[in-house]
Amino acid sequence: MVLALTVCGIVVALVVLGLFVFGLRRRLIQRSGGTFDCSLRWDVPEEPDTSGKGWSYGVARYNGDRIEWYRVFSYAYRPRRVLERGSIEVAGRRLPEGEEELALLSDAVVLVCVHRETRLELAMSEDALTGFLAWLEAAPPGQRVNVA
Repeated sequence: MVLALTVCGIVVALVVLGLFVFGLRRRLIQRSGGTFDCSLRWDVPEEPDTSGKGWSYGVARYNGDRIEWYRVFSYAYRPRRVLERGSIEVAGRRLPEGEEELALLSDAVVLVCVHRETRLELAMSEDALTGFLAWLEAAPPGQRVNVA
């Protein structure tokens, strides 16, 4: 009985510690500011796929001329993807369709982009989209910016 209670106590402590580390990681990522919730689907086909597969929920952070994208459900402190402002080309935007609506946040808008010949989709709120497009257009003189 004592062994069972000890094991249960250890399991509960590990779960609490894991949740604490998730929260601490998110705080550290957001510490410098300029973050927004953003789902990402990498290397998508030309025709829209509304099955909802391939989406990963994350947090994006502005860092100079780069966007750093972090998975929410990860312990890694390094970004999973880094997008350079000069290499992002916006191909269009759309609203989530079909099962995609269940995989994304309720107010999400899907932005179709190309980054270094890789087609990707970013899903974010309307406010975050406005800020993202303003950030793209605010590129220093001499950099090409392709916003549809």
